[in-house]
Amino acid sequence: MAADMHQNLEILYTRQQIAERVAEMGAQITRDLNGEKLVMVGVLKGAAPFLADLARAVNVDATFDFVATSSYGCGQRSSGAVKLIKDLDEPVEGKNVLVVEDILDTGLTLSYLRKHFMQQRPKSLRIATLLDKPSRRIEKIEADYVGFSIPNLFVIGYGMDYAERYRNLPDICLMTPDHPE
Repeated sequence: MAADMHQNLEILYTRQQIAERVAEMGAQITRDLNGEKLVMVGVLKGAAPFLADLARAVNVDATFDFVATSSYGCGQRSSGAVKLIKDLDEPVEGKNVLVVEDILDTGLTLSYLRKHFMQQRPKSLRIATLLDKPSRRIEKIEADYVGFSIPNLFVIGYGMDYAERYRNLPDICLMTPDHPE
């Protein structure tokens, strides 16, 4: 079925390009941690595939936790208000935390999460994002690890969705206005 979903979609990054870049990011994170333990916090739902692949590329003792936020609803534009739907299961005080996000766009979600996590006094807090859209930034925030920097395009696949659809595409594709729903 996924092959049929690719019809009429332009691929921005192939699964191979994604795998190569995620491996590079994992190696850098491994070097930066220098053998220390890590808590990888995935931002649901979009970051789940990226978190899974990045975790396999990071060679340290790592645990997972997840948060869920909402700022999009069913549209292509952020509402501007971030809502925490699911918080961490375990405290992160004194731990190395890596927030894993699918896309850094306006910066509203990651700025909110950074403030939220910093209140728990982690040992370190870093951000890894697969995609970065600096032209859309509203909040001043940068990721420590960036997979790809992209212009202001609406993308789907590899966890990213449009109205909860297309997350299972293995490639990152462009969502065009004329794409059939």
